[in-house]
Amino acid sequence: MAVRIRMKRMGRKHRPFYRICVMDSRKQRDGEAIEEIGTYDTSVVDKSKRVEINMERVDYWMSVGAKPSENVATLIKKVKKNKFGTAAAPAPLTAPKEPAPEPEPEEASAEATEAGSEETAAEETPSEG
Repeated sequence: MAVRIRMKRMGRKHRPFYRICVMDSRKQRDGEAIEEIGTYDTSVVDKSKRVEINMERVDYWMSVGAKPSENVATLIKKVKKNKFGTAAAPAPLTAPKEPAPEPEPEEASAEATEAGSEETAAEETPSEG
């Protein structure tokens, strides 16, 4: 049996929560686990507290041939080295920009004044009648 250490998705929509599990690789992602050895909660602000792993069980399962998935391997490495980095501060809020008034096109305004002067010239000429 090919055993993997991988994450099982829990939680609700748009708020993921993962259990780090030892599973048969042929089982579906959210299927039955052999053993649950930790959790990963992405909504925790402090990065060092997002991951909780029982490292003794991880070492045991890896010694008997279980292979971690790429994401779990990254989490295990960060827990062992205790290097999680810091969360970036949110960008400062800025006031919304007021829309700039749109300048009227010069060609259109020039044509409108010419057309207006032709109309007034036609009105001023007396018509024979």
